[in-house]
Parts: sequence; structure tokens; C-alpha cells
Amino acid sequence: MQNFAGKVAVITGAGSGIGRALALDLAARGARLALSDVDAARAADTAAHAEKAGAEAKSYQLDVADRGAVLAHADEVAEHFGGVNLVVNNAGVAMTGTVERLDFEQLEWIFGINFWGVVHGTKAFLPHLISSGDGYLVNISSVFGFISVPTQGAYNATKFAVRGFTEALRQEMIIAKHPVGVSCVHPGGIRTNIARDSRATSGYDVKDLARSFDRIARTSPETAAKVILRGVARRRPKILIGADAYVVDALPRILGPAYQRVVMLAAKRGLV
Repeated sequence: MQNFAGKVAVITGAGSGIGRALALDLAARGARLALSDVDAARAADTAAHAEKAGAEAKSYQLDVADRGAVLAHADEVAEHFGGVNLVVNNAGVAMTGTVERLDFEQLEWIFGINFWGVVHGTKAFLPHLISSGDGYLVNISSVFGFISVPTQGAYNATKFAVRGFTEALRQEMIIAKHPVGVSCVHPGGIRTNIARDSRATSGYDVKDLARSFDRIARTSPETAAKVILRGVARRRPKILIGADAYVVDALPRILGPAYQRVVMLAAKRGLV
């Protein structure tokens, strides 16, 4: 997928952040866009901006945790556009809280979106990507798919799961000789609304968490989008975004389990 012109690209969580930036970047490259978000107004606004850039774009309200809705969405998109070439399972949420305080409903909420949303999107669109003869799947994990951090056990679990699921799928596509490339994306701190839209257990203030995240989020969504599309063009299995992502990726490989001591020290000082 060296050229995105005329390709049908599906993006979840397209109403803001990386999803929106990807949509607008692909619009400028001539792609045809199926843009979804749980917030219908946000998705429609992104589609409107993509159309102003000259792209064909259609917005959808979609809860990626709803399996039936995602399966129906895939069929609707394929019928409307005549096929699918690129899928980016980008929709995601954050949840702060210790394992001790997290309740099962909170765990089910974040897994439904961050992990099952990726599984639903992958399973729903994979047949269309294979039949396209030139398909590509991008699943968004995180640097927290490399290391675990206190109070992020739920988020860590979902992002580790996305990484394992995606890496296995990539190998399967190669073994089966299917014409589908697969990349797993690991963003560092990206200046998005994920912290503001997050949830937390008692004892944590979402506004304070958002302010802390803003201090360490160095990369713009627009830069993240360019890095992702460059990685797709180069068929990179692992796409790192931001200098911090390279540092975090190296930590467990260099230190092994000892990385946890470094993380705990940083957490005590309020650095993570």
C-alpha cells in the first residue's frame, strides 16, 4: 500500500485525536473514508472536514464494544464503498485505578472497547481485507503494551492483549499467504483527549490526571498520523510513535524484569 489514493480506509475513534488526524491526512492523499466514533457528532465533524479537503467521506455512530454493531458496520461499509483496503482499529479509552479498587464493571468497560473493540473490528473486516487483494490492518496498542505501570493495570492488560493478538495475526497472514499487511502501533504521549475522556476509581481526579498527562504528552496527533501511514507504506510490523516510545520499548529489553524498579521509582516521584 504505497499509494492511498482511491483506497477505502476505515477508522474507528475518528472523532478526535489520532483517528481524526489519520482521517484528514488520508483525505489529503485521496483516500475514501469510512469514519466512525461512539460520538456521532464528532464523527460527522471529521467527515465534513475530510470532504472539504476533497475526499469522499461517510460518518457512522459506532460502539466498538458492540459485536453485532461492528459486524453490521463492516457489511454496510463494504456495500457502500465496494470494498475495504485499510482498517485502523483506533478507538480506545483509559482507566486509572489500582487493581485492588477496580470493580468488575470498570474492567469490563475498558476491555470491551480497548481489546474486544480491536477483536471485533479485526474479525469483521478481515474477510474484506483479504478479498481486496491489497489489504492492511492497523491495531493501536500503546507503550503500555511493553511495560506495566502502577494504577494502569486495566489499561496495561488491554494493550498487552492487543499487541499479542496483532502479532499473532500478522504471522498467520504471512503463513496463509493472504494479501494483508498487519501493523501494531505503540504511541507514547500523544496530545489527545484520552485522559480527559478517561475514567478513574475513587481517590483519583480525572482533571488532575489530564493535567499530568498534558505535561508529558509531547507528540501531536498529526505527527502520529504521518508516522503510522509511513509505517503502513513500509509494512512495518511495529510502529513506534515519539521519542518516549523508543525509550519505553527499550526498557524491558535492556533491564528485563528490573524495569519495574525503575517504573516504581518514577511513579513515587509522580513522573508516570
